Amino acid sequence: MNPLPFRPGLDPRPVTISQVAGNQWHAVQNDLTVGRGYAARRLDGRTFLSIDTWQDAVFDRLAAVMLANQPDPQYTVVDETDHELTAGWERAGLTIWRRESEFVVPTGHDPAKLPAGITITTANEAPLRALDQAIRAEVEATVGWHTMPAEVLPWQGGTRPLDPSKCTVAIRDGRYVGMVRVATRTRRPRIGLVAVLTEERRQGIARALLSQVLNELHRAGTEAVTAEVDETNTAATALLEQLGAQRTGRTLELVSRPERG
Repeated sequence: MNPLPFRPGLDPRPVTISQVAGNQWHAVQNDLTVGRGYAARRLDGRTFLSIDTWQDAVFDRLAAVMLANQPDPQYTVVDETDHELTAGWERAGLTIWRRESEFVVPTGHDPAKLPAGITITTANEAPLRALDQAIRAEVEATVGWHTMPAEVLPWQGGTRPLDPSKCTVAIRDGRYVGMVRVATRTRRPRIGLVAVLTEERRQGIARALLSQVLNELHRAGTEAVTAEVDETNTAATALLEQLGAQRTGRTLELVSRPERG
C-alpha cells in the first residue's frame, strides 16, 4: 500500500499514513511515529479496531484509512468514561450499539439449593454441543446475538469448537438443560456464559450452577472472578448481584455500518 500524505490543520509538517502489515498502520511525522492503528479479527469473524495517538487529527486520518481498508461492519470497544476516545470513533462514523457492565464476583458462597430433578456435573462434548446449538437458536430467535457475550456468537466458518473442560452443566432426565462456562487461563477467571434453556428457567438452575462453580473456584484458592453483562440483560445482572457481584466499570461497543440507499 502506498503511503498517504496528510497535513493536519495548519501544521506545516506532513503526516504520512502507511500500512505496515496486513492489520497495522503507522502515522509518521518528521520521522517519528505519532500514531498506530490495529485491526484484530476475532474468532467469531468480527473485526475490532484500535488506535493509539494523542492527536485528534492523526486519529481521524488513521480511522478513515482503516475503515476504508476493512469491510463493514467493523467494531471497537471503549471505556464508557473515555469520552474523548468515544467522540473520536463517532467522528469516524461509528455508533454505539451496546453497553456492557463489568463485574467482580466473590467466590465464597453458601451452596444454592439444587432444583428437584436436577444434577450438576462436568460436561461431555456430544450433549454439550446439542445444548450449545439449542441455546444459540433460542438467542437468535429472541434477544439477538448483539446482547450476548462472544462465546455464543456464530463463529466464522460454521461450527464453533467447544471445550467441555471449561463447562459445568445441569442435567434433567439425561438431557443437558443449562451450562456455565468459565475461562481460567486469565489473570482472574472469567465467567464467559451462564445459560439455561427457556423451558427450564425460573427454577433456580442458573443460580445453582453458578453457585457450585464459584464454590469450586473458592476451594481452589480463587477469591473472585470477573463477568461482563449486556445492560439489557437484566436477569443476568440480577443473578450476579444476588451473589454479591460489584460493578467495576462499563464499556461501550461501537460499530460501523455500510450506508444503505
